[in-house]
Amino acid sequence: MTASDSVATTSTVAGTPTPVVSVKPVALEVPGRGADLHVRVSAPATGDQLPVIVFSHGFGSSLEGYGPLTDFWAAHGFVVIQPTHLDSRTVDLPQDDPRTPRLWRFRVEDMKHILDQLDRLAAAVPGLDGRLDRSRIAAAGHSFGGQTAGNLLGLRVLDPVTGEEEDLSDQRIRAGVLLATAGKGGADLTPFAAEHFPFMNPGFANMTTPALVVTGDDDDSPLSVRGPEWLTDPYFLSPGDKSLLTLFGAQHSLGGIAGYEAKETTDEHPGRVALIQQLTWAYLRHALGIEDLSWTAARKALSEDPAALGRLETK
Repeated sequence: MTASDSVATTSTVAGTPTPVVSVKPVALEVPGRGADLHVRVSAPATGDQLPVIVFSHGFGSSLEGYGPLTDFWAAHGFVVIQPTHLDSRTVDLPQDDPRTPRLWRFRVEDMKHILDQLDRLAAAVPGLDGRLDRSRIAAAGHSFGGQTAGNLLGLRVLDPVTGEEEDLSDQRIRAGVLLATAGKGGADLTPFAAEHFPFMNPGFANMTTPALVVTGDDDDSPLSVRGPEWLTDPYFLSPGDKSLLTLFGAQHSLGGIAGYEAKETTDEHPGRVALIQQLTWAYLRHALGIEDLSWTAARKALSEDPAALGRLETK
């Protein structure tokens, strides 16, 4: 079996995609944020009791990004909600803006505000109102967005402004997907990272919500002195039900999840993207209690493929 055969095998797990309805931007007023929160909502055109994924983009991106993942999830039964955070290049926040030191915290508050405004967001999409399953909500994110989503799962950050560590987890979130997410801080950071990203000091001891962590074994981050293994910390240092997907040869964009033909993709690989699509979809259906057969089938296909694009482990 070749790598392309592996993609074909796993691609049967999710089934046939359905048409998607997407509305952007939906503007939400957020007191104290200094600007409206702009949100994109994508949903399958048919179906009821739809589970929800709130997705946090990487540093500098926006609600326009991550189509290879968000389009796939929406076409296969999830409502996907994407905020544009204040660090987005589309916002163009000045470096000396007083909000800059707490961008990490504004990101978490964006995600929580979305959860508070689900009724309004659903009403903004034609035909979506009344079709959400509010008991099945997941948080996902890439890079900086992985830390943001992780906060909702129980990850804690030592706030460089207040010097305090606060529990920002949200009981409405039942599962997560953390893609290329930073590990612990302190001595593991490069001097540049320590100086410019003082919020990059996550603690994983309380991140108890089930999650799938996705890393690339060639993702040698300039932010850490530890190399690619640094990004496995969210898996190894957190308790509870966790899974780790390690993609062989993948760099920070994990084959191209950041967007279609995105210039930041240095390791373009459609097979990797297809594998992430399938495994994240199957994992979330498992972790949210929808069904387990897809997750079992996807894991089996990967473990039995002699030319697998990655490996999966669980604890």
